[in-house]
Amino acid sequence: MPKTKKKDHLDFQNMTPQEQLKFEIAQELGLGDQVIEKGWRSLTAKESGKIGGLMTKRKRELKQQAMGEGTEEIH
Repeated sequence: MPKTKKKDHLDFQNMTPQEQLKFEIAQELGLGDQVIEKGWRSLTAKESGKIGGLMTKRKRELKQQAMGEGTEEIH
C-alpha cells in the first residue's frame, strides 16, 4: 500500500495563527516566494532555524504585552 504524501502547498484560507506567524516571518526574511513556489521543505536548516527563532521571540514579546509587562520599567 503506498504511503500518502502530505501536500506541501499553502492553504491561506485555513492557516492557524502559528502558521500565519511563520509565513509572515518567512516573508520578512525574503523567503515568502520560495515557500509559495517550492514549499517549506525547500528551506535550508539555517533558514528554518532563523524562522523558528524569530517565531519564539515574537511569541514571547506578545505574551509579555498580554500580561502587561510592556517595555515600561519602574525605578
